[in-house]
Amino acid sequence: MKRALIVIDVQESFRARPLWEQISNPQIADPVNRLVRIARENGDLVVWVLHNEPGSNDVFDPALGHVRLLKELEEPLPGELVLYKTSHNAFTTTDLQQRLTEAGVSELWVCGIRTEQCVETTARLGSDLGYDVVFVADATATNPIGELSAEAIIERTQVVLRDRFARIATVAELAPSVV
Repeated sequence: MKRALIVIDVQESFRARPLWEQISNPQIADPVNRLVRIARENGDLVVWVLHNEPGSNDVFDPALGHVRLLKELEEPLPGELVLYKTSHNAFTTTDLQQRLTEAGVSELWVCGIRTEQCVETTARLGSDLGYDVVFVADATATNPIGELSAEAIIERTQVVLRDRFARIATVAELAPSVV
């Protein structure tokens, strides 16, 4: 089985927003970097996805300079994909599915920023497209929404994805299986 790690929206745009002070895991680069190292050691495809909204004049407008990976992240290696999306999921406005098909990928590990938004929607769509999806919960982060804490949102996301759209895992659970 060929696997791909999809790193979704772990970008400076989020740090440039006032909400960053409330992010559930301001050190999200640490577990993501660990996943990247695991994927690379295993020979898996690593795909970096960045959200951008050209012409929006906000932190997701590439002209303002925030649409780039968090500075603490590993740098993409030659051959690793860097895709730019304008939708919530990583498939709809990119050629991700075509690239995964060409690479013979059948399993996706997903991680990134906005657990319940871009990461969850990518996991759901990936599942619908026939991929075996692993949602790496401790390598995601989000903010509180309304009266829901970030922790409650992350827990809810795991509950709705588990056994229907994805297997829920932690970085530590994945590490022994590929090292």
